[in-house]
Amino acid sequence: MKQYLTIAAMLLLALAGNSATAQTKDNMATIFDYTATASNGQEINFKDFEGKVLLIVNTASKCGFTPQFDGLEKLNEKYRDRGLVVIGFPCNQFAEQDPGADSEIEGFCRLNYGVTFQITKKTDVNGTDEHPVFTFLKAQAPTEEYQGLKAKATHTMLKKLSKSAKKEGDILWNFTKFLVAKDGVTVERFAPTTEPEKIEAAIERML
Repeated sequence: MKQYLTIAAMLLLALAGNSATAQTKDNMATIFDYTATASNGQEINFKDFEGKVLLIVNTASKCGFTPQFDGLEKLNEKYRDRGLVVIGFPCNQFAEQDPGADSEIEGFCRLNYGVTFQITKKTDVNGTDEHPVFTFLKAQAPTEEYQGLKAKATHTMLKKLSKSAKKEGDILWNFTKFLVAKDGVTVERFAPTTEPEKIEAAIERML
């Protein structure tokens, strides 16, 4: 009798464990659980992007990587009809390279690089005031790869310059790129030195 009770108890525990696992999976956060604020003050609800691939980039107007806006816009134009959503989050945490007001930043992007993708209000991506979107992205993809001697040398330099990157997984500099799959959970992270066109294959794969 005791043997049967033990087996029954084990089965109940197993079922409870499976139920808890399923509940955890169902309740898992995705990128679609978040919101942000556009440069014009309107809310961006990421739930509207369910079923799409997102390319999220922390940008700056006065950075050595700023010309990457051109490549980002080309990706936007080429893939938006297939389900790619590009969102730029201006950030002033790296050598204060985006000091302007939100309207000035958006105007700069539109005028100088013909940007048509969404630009948010200026945002912190590291530290106590970092945007929850970046907390999520960094947790999903805490590392990035620097390919080639020049990129690795730049990485060494940026580590010395970056004052806000204090924790493992923190963003090191402007134009770190996060590519989020349609499931809203799978994230690939690309270094600031990675030109937008270099992630085209990853976009094709996710679309």
